[in-house]
Amino acid sequence: MFNQRYYYLIKIQYLGYRFHGWQKQPDVKTVHLMIDRTLKYILKDIRFKTLGAGRTDAMVSANEAALELFIYNKPIEDFDEFLEVFNHNLPQDIRALSIKEVDNKFNVIQDSKLKEYHYVFSEGQKNHPFCAPILTTILEPLNVDLMKKGAKLFEGAHNFKTYCYRATDKGEYFRTIEASEIVDNTIYTANFFPEKSYVFKVKGKGFMRNQIRLMFGCLIKLGRGEVTLDYIEDTLKFESTEVMDYIAPASGLILHSLDFQ
Repeated sequence: MFNQRYYYLIKIQYLGYRFHGWQKQPDVKTVHLMIDRTLKYILKDIRFKTLGAGRTDAMVSANEAALELFIYNKPIEDFDEFLEVFNHNLPQDIRALSIKEVDNKFNVIQDSKLKEYHYVFSEGQKNHPFCAPILTTILEPLNVDLMKKGAKLFEGAHNFKTYCYRATDKGEYFRTIEASEIVDNTIYTANFFPEKSYVFKVKGKGFMRNQIRLMFGCLIKLGRGEVTLDYIEDTLKFESTEVMDYIAPASGLILHSLDFQ
């Protein structure tokens, strides 16, 4: 039997705090599992397949992520109706934002995309427990002005092997960071948030395993006075053999946006 296939790009957002990341795994709750389970329920007997644009780790959230939906034989005829039914049945910590049809040349994994990650944090005080899902609390006082200078050092083309978890000698670690900065947090707000918080914003086309969290871990050490700006510069040189030993907590990290180019 001939199978006509239809292709759709769906943008989603989710709070990752109770999920074991994106990728399906045995016996644990993941974002991809819950999305496929919901689609199976609403599409009933229609064959489908989904692919995510990338993976997020356990407890990492997404303000805007993407997946590709392949449907066989029967196309989606009303996008508004589909989104309404999809969102009605998704868990409350996952929401579908949009859907559009794409062609068979589109590849959600391989097509060029620009990702912007945010790491939300505060320093020097214990925060309200409700902050925990999206804001990391660093209890020690940090020199945030120095951290801002350190964040700018990541911009440009560098050897990021130091900032890849369990790097091997076979990987491609020369990457380009389009933008890297620490700014005052005016993006994520709530009445239980601390009076002062910050966002580490990083933008690039591709990131390696735990790269953002390792970069921010180094900035935390800089803010504590444990490393220097010269140290960060040295870790980005071609000949660097440094291995970063501190991964920042996952719950402050958010995939803020994902744009296909």
